[in-house]
Amino acid sequence: MSRFTGRVAVVTGAAQGIGAATALRLAEEGAAVAVVDLTAERAQGTADAIAAKGGTARAYGCDVADHEAVAAVFAEVVRDLGGLHVLVNNAGITRDNLFFRMPRSDWDAVLTVNLTSAFNCAQAAQAYMVEQRYGRIVSLSSRSALGNRGQANYAAAKAGIQGLTATLAIELGPYGITANAVAPGYIATAMTAATAERVGSTAEEHQRLAAERTPLRRVGQPEEVAAVVAFLASDDASYVSGQTLYVNGGAR
Repeated sequence: MSRFTGRVAVVTGAAQGIGAATALRLAEEGAAVAVVDLTAERAQGTADAIAAKGGTARAYGCDVADHEAVAAVFAEVVRDLGGLHVLVNNAGITRDNLFFRMPRSDWDAVLTVNLTSAFNCAQAAQAYMVEQRYGRIVSLSSRSALGNRGQANYAAAKAGIQGLTATLAIELGPYGITANAVAPGYIATAMTAATAERVGSTAEEHQRLAAERTPLRRVGQPEEVAAVVAFLASDDASYVSGQTLYVNGGAR
């Protein structure tokens, strides 16, 4: 497929996991991809993997929680790659703890990296998208947006992504820009492995227990989320906007 030929995509938090899988998928379908992570060195591995498959990518370092830094790096992307058509807000962290034990610093960190960064990136991207009357914004929410023990901060941030997405769809729609969110369930990533370690389990055992609670009886893979992100970022989804699509194997 070549749904993104001639398009430039920015993917944040793209050094590993869902972000890396999404960057690879968009590049495989023809996009020139700006691989963004906290440092360019972290992002370079994904950019190299794209180049090894014949794709076009550049690695960029940026603290997406920094509004001015985001504006600067997006301007650099436009200069380097020739535009900005797709934004995937994927950057995120966890700082899990029960609510009564959660330090304010962990609340602030997770809200800033998971939610404020999406505001920063969307605000920077829309300036280019409005001018060209075209754009696709896809942000990563989570099943945890519905509530999850030990994740008051993460749940609040991911619920905020859904509200932000719905509002962006309303305000930016008249300019040919769609905004959607993807809410994964349990996906086998370094982040879920870290959660397993936090609760005194192994990644394998944690995944086995999660699979038992999932109708499809398995956990998801980053590539499966990337496929949904690619759909929402493509013109196949040109009349889909303001939606949150759960990718969770049928879990309720």
